[in-house]
Amino acid sequence: MLEYITLPDNILPPVAPYSHAVRAGDFLFVTGQLAEDPNTGEIIKGSIEEQTRQVMENLRLVLEQAGTNFDRVVMSRIFLSDFRYYQSVNSIYASYFDSKRLPSRTTVGVLGLANFGDIEIDLIVYCGD
Repeated sequence: MLEYITLPDNILPPVAPYSHAVRAGDFLFVTGQLAEDPNTGEIIKGSIEEQTRQVMENLRLVLEQAGTNFDRVVMSRIFLSDFRYYQSVNSIYASYFDSKRLPSRTTVGVLGLANFGDIEIDLIVYCGD
């Protein structure tokens, strides 16, 4: 059974045809989030730290809508427009997780992201018992 999770229309409106997350059995697959202001859909203009915080807060919104949280994340993928951001992103990203229960992770450098963002993160979440 699949469940499609979307946020209210006025929060993080999708910029393409997708759901914010899809629950498939015990797993939740969360669409990659950019550093978009959740009310305007515009990429925030700021440091990579500010952008990373915004991405993580956007992910939090989706997780909450799906009835879960960062403690249940088992895998994340981070896409960066510049690998010089790696350490700065790590410090913000790590603050959202229990240091003894970190998810597995892949980080990839890319030539470009949607809406010309500098960072995008997607998640796989285990929602079983």
